[in-house]
Amino acid sequence: MAVKPSPDRLYGRQRTHALRPRQQLLLDITLPRLRYNPAIPFPAPIQNLWLEVGFGGGEHARAQAAAHPQAGLIACEVFEQGICSLIAALVPEGQEATAPLPANLRLWDDDARALLRALPEASLDKLFLLFPDPWPKARHAKRRFVHPDTVQLAATRLKPAAEWRIASDDPTYQAWVTEIMGAHTHLFSSAGPATSRPEGWPPTRYEAKALKAGRSPLYWRFVRL
Repeated sequence: MAVKPSPDRLYGRQRTHALRPRQQLLLDITLPRLRYNPAIPFPAPIQNLWLEVGFGGGEHARAQAAAHPQAGLIACEVFEQGICSLIAALVPEGQEATAPLPANLRLWDDDARALLRALPEASLDKLFLLFPDPWPKARHAKRRFVHPDTVQLAATRLKPAAEWRIASDDPTYQAWVTEIMGAHTHLFSSAGPATSRPEGWPPTRYEAKALKAGRSPLYWRFVRL
């Protein structure tokens, strides 16, 4: 199936309502302390580089960073309330400017594709895309992160044998992942999706919401050839 080129612009909501004072403090004071800077990626040495695209409320990113201190995780999100949710879980109120922050976690609050283009080739050991916006309408397919253009770009940034994890509860997106990734068997191998969350995949609020609503998530593990 022919797919329109991925537009070079960012789609998706950035906020749902006015920020509360605490949230504004987190964005103004704490986010700059956590924002990814290619010139100084992490304040401590790391052995692996991981990237999460669209971290939502941040549950998965925080769990992975805590469980794998040797891995530097760049977590991407543009939704301001989601960014605040992650930072608020790290920083006690009143310590926005002083609280210690995880040395192996950095945030990117812009288009994840721009970050992918800026990263060196074959630099990523893991890529996470968990419960992304499905953009269910056919005319919006070009906005999906799993897009032929983005898959090609991601493949150049992943090391050989690196892992790309994808999860979705949306039937349209599930079929889309099967089709688009299936067309790239020269780049990725996969044993097919699991129907329950594999070990080592921390849960997210979006997964819990899907299960509560009776939807059935699928979990893929693609390996870069």
